[in-house]
Amino acid sequence: MPVLNERAYLEHAVQSVLAQDVTGPTELVLALGPSTDGTTEVAERLAAAEPRLRIVHNPAADIPVGLNAAIRASVHPTVIRVDAHSELSPGYARQGLATLNRTGAANVGGVMRANGRTPFQAAVARAYNSPFGLGGGSYHGGTKEGPAESAYLGVMRRAVLEEIGLFDESIRRGEDWELNLRIRQAGYAVWFDPQLAVTYWPRESWIRLARQFRATGAWRGELVRRYGRRNGVRFFAPPALVLIVALALIVGVLQLTGVLAGIGSVLASVVYLPLVAYALLVIAMALVRGRSTDPPRSPRERVWTLAVLPTMHLSWGLGFLTGVLRGAHDTVDASRLGTRNTPLP
Repeated sequence: MPVLNERAYLEHAVQSVLAQDVTGPTELVLALGPSTDGTTEVAERLAAAEPRLRIVHNPAADIPVGLNAAIRASVHPTVIRVDAHSELSPGYARQGLATLNRTGAANVGGVMRANGRTPFQAAVARAYNSPFGLGGGSYHGGTKEGPAESAYLGVMRRAVLEEIGLFDESIRRGEDWELNLRIRQAGYAVWFDPQLAVTYWPRESWIRLARQFRATGAWRGELVRRYGRRNGVRFFAPPALVLIVALALIVGVLQLTGVLAGIGSVLASVVYLPLVAYALLVIAMALVRGRSTDPPRSPRERVWTLAVLPTMHLSWGLGFLTGVLRGAHDTVDASRLGTRNTPLP
């Protein structure tokens, strides 16, 4: 479990892991980054009270560096990646191990069930759980079991991880997708099991959400630079939206200043059509109730949806274009670093 500034979530995440009913010995290794919100003290208190919990330090704060340090410090033949911003459902580990053995896959993942405590966080969670929000990857609500491109978190065979060289520490976001690409290239299967479920708590504020998605988009752009067409088509939708918005702004300025007029102005107005369609989809997302099992939506959550979806798509798209054009370089997810927007030392 990589951990950085997760004081509000860490104890619940750790409890959900330690409560898993697995036959045989288990351990939980925290890769602890240099937190500034009291997370370190929480982690040390939990480790002092629980012999199955150990801490390795991750001064670089990069997720793949922390994951590799935790994997190297662990001893068992199966590695289950967990997240401090998530909570495993009861029986998750047992089901994951059973599916791993039944399918012979190298990595098994399940569904990310985003949830929210506040109207803003609930709006983000709805977007995460919707194909319109995050592009319809199987782990965002798929129901059909089978081979997958990638896996959320993952129940993995240590032998395969060691064979392919663990996580690529030069990739700060999207490291799971890249790892699963190498797993598949090595001839192993990545498997999706919808019976596996993890509760995920999204970012709690608009600025943190925008920072997270800009960084994620930048690293997807970097992955496109490195791996080209191996990236799915859905990753290109947000940057296309950004380009259409930019083109529409240019056309609008030219029309307002009279540079574009007559039939040329009419033809150029076609650029507004996809934006109108997008706006209608966003409004529909704000109005729709969702699944029958979902709780009723508050008016504040519906209003936040109107801001959340464009924020996610445009931030991701801007980051993607930056990543494609010049690479991700030292871009980090600064959404948990307060007002800081630079890598930790």
